[in-house]
Amino acid sequence: MLNNIKTVFSIKDLENFSGIKAHTIRIWEKRYGLLEPCRTEYNIRYYDDKNFIKLLNITLLNNNGLKISKIAELSDNDIILNVKEFATLKLVEEFAINSFKISMMKFDVVLFNDTFNKLISRKSLREIFVDIFIPLLEHIGFLWQTGSIKPIHEHFISNLIAQKIHSNIDINQSSISNDADKIFVLYLPLGEIHELGLLYIYYEITLRNYRTIYLGQNISLEHIAQLNELYSNIYFITYFTVQPEDIDFYLQQVNKLLLSDTFNKFCMLGPKAESISTYKSIKYFASINELLKYL
Repeated sequence: MLNNIKTVFSIKDLENFSGIKAHTIRIWEKRYGLLEPCRTEYNIRYYDDKNFIKLLNITLLNNNGLKISKIAELSDNDIILNVKEFATLKLVEEFAINSFKISMMKFDVVLFNDTFNKLISRKSLREIFVDIFIPLLEHIGFLWQTGSIKPIHEHFISNLIAQKIHSNIDINQSSISNDADKIFVLYLPLGEIHELGLLYIYYEITLRNYRTIYLGQNISLEHIAQLNELYSNIYFITYFTVQPEDIDFYLQQVNKLLLSDTFNKFCMLGPKAESISTYKSIKYFASINELLKYL
């Protein structure tokens, strides 16, 4: 794993992580000496992890009103102290996102847990997920597409987030009754592996003390249909990110296998789910909050 820790960054990487254009980074570097690029034996410029972290801190301060000329007057330690002060006062979200990015690049579990524990002491899991984890994951998706990170980085941070959600689900489940008049079944279709959105919905449902069967990813409709023999009034919930390929055919099968001659409902979220369903018991939700209001 150590070989996958990224310690060398191109200026394009810095642009992708910070949102600051490469041209601007070069100006900051030449005019103010804020960064100190290294060079390979072939005279190719690159930046080490210290420059990477420093730029994230500079960006946070600059985005929140501190002029770059003033930042340039600060020592490296003073930049860090200013960032910590901002984080204490008002910039919890941006500071946390930066910390999680650094944790991801260094495979630093301790930093991740420390950042999360500070957040959970002042915010609910819902606030952390909506205000911090969702923007973080969206940016990570962009970084993966541009080649600034590898899949291993995304898997690392996603699994740590999943662990935090699971631990809160475990707490909620201790008060759930088996005598509920409806049951929720959560799953992802075959080929769909993006599970965090569905996992968070699982947390929200258990928070409301509803009985839930969580099946996870890569589940066939034929297997789910067996639940109709055991339960009535089932709410099936799924999240379509990249699958199914043929959404209309899939919904036909859903209606046939899961809904026909039942009181069941089928709820779908995600970018692949934005299909207008002609089936009364199939509903699309544009957001998790919209789904929760319906439930």
